[in-house]
Amino acid sequence: MAVEEMEEVMPPEGAGAVIVAATPIGNLSDVSTRLRDTLREARKVAAEDTRRAARLLESVGARARMVSLHAHNERSRIAQLLNGVLGGEDLVLLCDAGTPGISDPGMRLVSEARRAGIRVTPLPGPCAAIAALSIAGFSAERFRFEGFLPARQAARRARLEQLKPVAETLVFYEAVHRLSATLEDMREAFGAGRNAVLAREMTKLHESAYGETLDGLCRKAASGTIVPRGEFTLVVAGASTPKENEGAAALDAVLNVLLSELSTRQAARLGAQLAGTPRRAAYQRALELNRPKQSAKGK
Repeated sequence: MAVEEMEEVMPPEGAGAVIVAATPIGNLSDVSTRLRDTLREARKVAAEDTRRAARLLESVGARARMVSLHAHNERSRIAQLLNGVLGGEDLVLLCDAGTPGISDPGMRLVSEARRAGIRVTPLPGPCAAIAALSIAGFSAERFRFEGFLPARQAARRARLEQLKPVAETLVFYEAVHRLSATLEDMREAFGAGRNAVLAREMTKLHESAYGETLDGLCRKAASGTIVPRGEFTLVVAGASTPKENEGAAALDAVLNVLLSELSTRQAARLGAQLAGTPRRAAYQRALELNRPKQSAKGK
């Protein structure tokens, strides 16, 4: 079966361009020279939140006219915005933070612009998903960006079950009021021992990152160690391969013997050497294996 080729649409004569501009995810010092110059030269900006965009424009000395473009009005605003571009006016597309279209509005506008033959050009920069992935320490050769999981618990759990066997690193965004519930659902679906890194308020004054197992993150969220404010990006290690599962089983077997005679720290140190596992991973696993034993002693 032949693949149908898309007909190339030539840019209308005299038309402007749509500039998809990434903005800082928190620290305004991350504004690039190119973004500053573009905003100063721009006559019109389409922004997810014009109030936040106004602060950005003010910080770089820009005076462009702003038009709101968000999830609830994108469909109705596209024709108006693209008519201006067809008339020769460049349009800068902004979201609240990071790169437009990445779990943010803008892709419908971009799609329609390309369909009309309008030039669409990126002004690359910050993206919360990539920033969190870069500090997680997991494989980034292949990863899957999931964005926000479904808000309803049943749909969220169903999606997590689908993702359970995925070997690639997984990247999620989550709202603060659903964070604890999502972590608990992930622990149930992926297993308590799956490694994850939770990044909070990246590039901002109160930036923090928590590297733990999902069980550890659930406990920190429940205890209030993870401050329930701000913006969160969660990076979860992919599912283990059969070879990795064999290594985990071998470590468990060694630790179970050592924990019957030694302290958690001593058992982890020797277990790491015997199983060829990083000491930190062995210590975390020793804590998990020892927890039920300690609970039983307390009864």
